[in-house]
Amino acid sequence: MARVPFRQFVLKIHSRCNLACEYCYIYEGADTSWRRRPVRMAPDILRRTVRRISEHAATHGLAGIRVDLHGGEPLLAGPGPLVSAAAQLRAALPPSCVLDITVQTNGTLLTEAVLDRLSAAGIRVGISLDGGTAVLNARRVDHGGRPSWPAVSRAARLLSTRPGTYSGVLATIDVDADPAEVYSSLVSLRPPSMDLLLPHANWTTRPAVGDGEPAPHGRWLRTAFDLWWDAVPAAPPVRLFREIIGLLLGRPGTSEAVGLSPMAALVVDTDGSIEQVDSLKSAYEGATVTGFHVATEALDDVLDHPGVVARQLGSAGLAPQCGRCSLAGVCGGGNYAHRYREGSGYLHPSVYCADLETLIRHVALRLQAALPYTPDRVADLPTTP
Repeated sequence: MARVPFRQFVLKIHSRCNLACEYCYIYEGADTSWRRRPVRMAPDILRRTVRRISEHAATHGLAGIRVDLHGGEPLLAGPGPLVSAAAQLRAALPPSCVLDITVQTNGTLLTEAVLDRLSAAGIRVGISLDGGTAVLNARRVDHGGRPSWPAVSRAARLLSTRPGTYSGVLATIDVDADPAEVYSSLVSLRPPSMDLLLPHANWTTRPAVGDGEPAPHGRWLRTAFDLWWDAVPAAPPVRLFREIIGLLLGRPGTSEAVGLSPMAALVVDTDGSIEQVDSLKSAYEGATVTGFHVATEALDDVLDHPGVVARQLGSAGLAPQCGRCSLAGVCGGGNYAHRYREGSGYLHPSVYCADLETLIRHVALRLQAALPYTPDRVADLPTTP
């Protein structure tokens, strides 16, 4: 199997958060390693990280990479380290490698002055929230129980006037919230793009059951899809929906949520540890650990880690029942973290299997009805169980 080089790099600039969301899989989940990490990434660790990324890009002749400045809440470090990271990366990367650099924030610390500095450095900004109203964000509170919405709504208004800096919004769905209200309120924030994420859960730590009917998350997403698909004028792109449509039409995937594209992302924590993606922290203590560090290993070494290899196997890495499923090429077994079961690992279907089936079959139906012709990929996909 050919190794696929890393193209997305998540740098943990600040390991703590100023919010205390009870559902957070980082601070309330199975992995507690954040407690033992430095609060900030030291300048020397950042320099070593930049060098490793530039070496990797040069070795593989990468035409472009994505770097996400993350946390915790990265803006707790102030804009200075973020601007420094962008400048160092641009100076170190081969001239032929295009850098797409973003900061993912809860929005509470965004001000006009901070945005001026980030924009001048070519750093785009994405906001994580639960919806576009105070009520929908009621669970996103600070450590004193105070609501984050006043500050976040201000940040969203500021970003809406800077489309070149606004990356988009990420929202983890809550099946107890009205999907129409969540969707329309997010659109009202005028993001250039959106993504709707399934809550991180697995066969050991089960997801919420909603109204008790089957596939609550799939039905929620089905409703949101119809609102997006039928929107006039056209709504902002929703990554999950566009990924599924592309996969149905035979295009390769680019997301870990669906599809069989090889995992090409890694995380560098504040102490310089090189880790697998954060979503695995929802499974068990140490699930992201590789044992590698930017001071001692090249990123190519990480490509041989068993966890990385397993996520680059494509269909060969799926559970047997997934391999026999007609949806496998589109679903891809779902998010790898959602397959975990204590005692037997990840060789299972997603805990959201029924939800993904509900959504994918519905998207296929809408796509078939809309196209003047039916691509073989969609025609061969049963639209009923």
